[in-house]
Amino acid sequence: MVQRKMLLDTNSYLRLARNIHPLLLREFGAEKHCLYVLAELERELNASTRLEHKFHWAQEAAYKQNRLAIPTISRKQKREIENAQGIIWDHVQTDCPGPSRVDVVHLATAFVLAIPLVTDDGAMRLAAATFEIETLMSLDLLRKMVDCSHIDRAKVREIVAYWKYWKDEPAALKDTYAHRPRSGQLSGDRARKLRKPGPSCEASD
Repeated sequence: MVQRKMLLDTNSYLRLARNIHPLLLREFGAEKHCLYVLAELERELNASTRLEHKFHWAQEAAYKQNRLAIPTISRKQKREIENAQGIIWDHVQTDCPGPSRVDVVHLATAFVLAIPLVTDDGAMRLAAATFEIETLMSLDLLRKMVDCSHIDRAKVREIVAYWKYWKDEPAALKDTYAHRPRSGQLSGDRARKLRKPGPSCEASD
């Protein structure tokens, strides 16, 4: 069976990687799910003294080695990602304020590769819904891991305690499915620009 990739944004990685190690490049479940990050995560960590201090463990060699697990992207896909970034960024600027440039890179990559994006950011999930990008929250991912016995409920309690200690609980912790974005529809121009073959990425006019 072909591996089913999932992409983690920076916040989701930092919420999970400390307590589930190795988090990346490790298949789980009958569908062979496997988690990846982008090189932008490393740049964000190195550029922020606050992140370096709060998540000092992320600088340990074992975690840095595991973060080398970035998805393989062809030249054609790189061009498509650059094009998608421009279109999604335009949408963010005009209709969905909140996501940063790095967030848009994650959204564009998930769109072009047709893989789910794990993010707890509400604005990112709203933007993703507009472009029909599948998203999961950290709690959704943990549930999936528990369901296939990749981790147990004791590990989930450990992770939630870690979030509470650092006052970094996802907004969805109390009500996992409250305020979930509904799938949006693209405008005609954006749909034509981003439409790709196959049902996973096709948008309705």
